[in-house]
Amino acid sequence: MEPQSQNLKTIPLLSLGRFHISEEYGFLLPNPLKELPDHYRPWMEIANKLPHLIESHQLQAQVDKMPLLTCQFLQSYREQRLAHLVLSFITMGYVWQKGETHPKEVLPRNLALPFVEVSRNLGIPPILVHADLVLTNWTTRDPERPLEIRNLDVIFSFPGEESLRGFILVTVLVEKAAVPGIKALVQAVNAILQPSQNSLLQALQRLRLCIQDITRTLGQMHDYVDPDIFYAVIRIFLSGWKDNPAMPVGLIYEGVSPEPLKYSGGSAAQSTVLHAFDEFLGICHSKESADFLHRMREYMPPSHKAFIEEIHSTPSLRDHILSSGNGQLLTAYNQCVEALAELRSYHITVVTKYLITAATKAKGRRPNYVPGPPLALEERGTGGTVVLSFLKSVRDKTLEAILHQSD
Repeated sequence: MEPQSQNLKTIPLLSLGRFHISEEYGFLLPNPLKELPDHYRPWMEIANKLPHLIESHQLQAQVDKMPLLTCQFLQSYREQRLAHLVLSFITMGYVWQKGETHPKEVLPRNLALPFVEVSRNLGIPPILVHADLVLTNWTTRDPERPLEIRNLDVIFSFPGEESLRGFILVTVLVEKAAVPGIKALVQAVNAILQPSQNSLLQALQRLRLCIQDITRTLGQMHDYVDPDIFYAVIRIFLSGWKDNPAMPVGLIYEGVSPEPLKYSGGSAAQSTVLHAFDEFLGICHSKESADFLHRMREYMPPSHKAFIEEIHSTPSLRDHILSSGNGQLLTAYNQCVEALAELRSYHITVVTKYLITAATKAKGRRPNYVPGPPLALEERGTGGTVVLSFLKSVRDKTLEAILHQSD
């Protein structure tokens, strides 16, 4: 045993600061910017009027007149994150303005070139990602008051009005609810590196409580998001051009590549939270699910992806608990796994309501929505997966991680 503990002491302790993760806000960008330098006013004028421009079918004409701007006047990381948010919203509106039956197959160079430039600077793809839609797209109405939905607003929007606002802001609150769990995970990893059974037990108990709080927070979706609006209006603007029958060859980024490029749409699987929990708890997914989840890591800010990889490289929590023979640790671990499986079961009920049931209702009528429900994506999440089978597999594999003392 002694050589192992010697090895553990050579591994640096885990910290959030090393990965640009906030102690207060977790993976959310703290206090995102709402304004870019004046040079970028043409982008901002379009982004601030996006719902109206899409609904009136004026967006594509406005973008076609937009000047080609360089990203060289973006001074800070936060300005680059805001620029990516702005350009990703304009891009999704441009491609899907006329709905899934008439997507734009070429992104004009005045949009494609700066979008690819800022994407390369940030290390994320040139498409709307979770880090844009949620992590960078929130603001408080009163900074002195707590982070709750009545005190929050989005910075940019698509058609879908209050339901889109609710969808984004409930997801912001889910990310905020995850913060105690991320901190507990760090405490637990360090309690293995510098062994402390008490600290590890306390961290596991905190992680379980956090996962249960995430599930409760996700329940606010039902209060703020209308399933019919989400399905028929909002979802198309979160859809990508990889594994999407509506855009089978992808999207040409003019001036970047003569060949179409393929990128997945925004997905909850691009949130770092559950990836981190899975790596820490040692959850092993099926090859198909794991391949998709690993691909989604390419859509995260690189420092967040590096955090997941760092957790993966730390000593196994499961092995540590089994070799300790500590029944309390085993029970606390299993309670974390059960809470995570319950969160995933609850997510399945939410997805069933907002995708499957809403799709069935949409087939029964053709509502007068802009641009109309995305039929090609009926069984798929916006990330391109056949959604229910994926979510059920991920939930079932989570439950398989339950430990027995005889293991």
